[in-house]
Amino acid sequence: MDSLALRILAKHSGASAVEPGEIVYARVDKVMINDVTGPMALSVLADAGAEDLVNPDKVEVHVVMDHYSPPHNWDSANAHRRLRDFSRKYGCVLHDVGSGVAHQLLAEGIVKPGDLVVGADSHTLTYGALSSFATGIGSSEAAYAMAAGELWFKAPEPLYVEVRGRFHTGVTGKDLALHLLKVLGPVGALYRSVEFVGNGLRHVNMPDRLTVANMMVEAGAKTAIFPYDDVIEYWLRMHGVLPERMWRELTLDPGRPADIEVDLSELEPLIAEPPMPTRVRHVTDLEGTEVDLVFVGSCTNGRYEDMVALARVLKGRKVRARLIVIPASVRVLKQMVSEGVLNTLLEAGAVIGVPGCGPCFGAHMGVAGNSEVVVSTVNRNFPGRAGPPTAKVYLASPYTAAAAALTGRITDPRPLLAEHEWVCL
Repeated sequence: MDSLALRILAKHSGASAVEPGEIVYARVDKVMINDVTGPMALSVLADAGAEDLVNPDKVEVHVVMDHYSPPHNWDSANAHRRLRDFSRKYGCVLHDVGSGVAHQLLAEGIVKPGDLVVGADSHTLTYGALSSFATGIGSSEAAYAMAAGELWFKAPEPLYVEVRGRFHTGVTGKDLALHLLKVLGPVGALYRSVEFVGNGLRHVNMPDRLTVANMMVEAGAKTAIFPYDDVIEYWLRMHGVLPERMWRELTLDPGRPADIEVDLSELEPLIAEPPMPTRVRHVTDLEGTEVDLVFVGSCTNGRYEDMVALARVLKGRKVRARLIVIPASVRVLKQMVSEGVLNTLLEAGAVIGVPGCGPCFGAHMGVAGNSEVVVSTVNRNFPGRAGPPTAKVYLASPYTAAAAALTGRITDPRPLLAEHEWVCL
């Protein structure tokens, strides 16, 4: 079967071919733990007496302080200290407080095409945008992978998505992701590898691909993979990675039948209403809903291009809703400073946070209050996710989030962009 996921699993398990449903034992290239899941993984290693098996020559372990960055109480500060001590002792790659979100950091020149990556975080699928097999695992599995350098996998059945056309102004990869979630529902891609094909991919940039791959777990996907092409190669070169000839083999037959077809030119700004990411509607259906708080950031939409989209709407204007902006990495923050985007957002009334997850999962740095309405660029809007159960979180693109911040209501961003086309950043 012509599947990128199956090919990568076969290569890492030493098999000539792997079929959907087959159980394989495969070598992993990289393991990621964060400051929520990492301490549990370390406890598993300690209880099993397996800490000394962790070897950077066998598997590359990345330890990321992103969920509690900076730590908001003594427990999280002590957890950080434990992870730092472990990383130094066993040669792990440490991404300390303020570095950014794991799924952005590892996409910035660390994960390579063809890699098999596991992370103790459900949105590890993000790296599939780089033609890798990336999937989320539990803390116990992460402990085993760190010690053994291998892990068992059930080979997923592919689900092919053909993309054609190109986005209109004000429509982004977040809208593509939401469209796919609307089509698939919460289990439509259950334990499948969502694999993308089609000429339209040339018009989907890497930040948008990272967003789409990230959110396919909300439909139950095991992994989501984009084929290797010039878009990926440009991104890798931009992050100091020279291309390898073998990566050119990570492509799919463009003429193969697709399970889902998407014309990007037919997409409009979309929004997911609570309580699930798959409850997707057109922004115009909910236009006028009053908004208390807007958050732009996270591993889904905290990249530089997302900040530019936000600034395009807000340049020279003032927000009406509270606006919290958190870059996904320090690299993104530096680019915002150098290009003037940060100043644009500050002048509009935004509050800028330390690179990291921020309020995405409801720990700190701007969670909602009782019954407040939030428009957010994150990936989940379950009750209690980013505030009390009575808070309502709507998922949207940076353009739609910017429009909500500006007007204080859910608003179609396209007219605002048309009025503001003269703006240069």
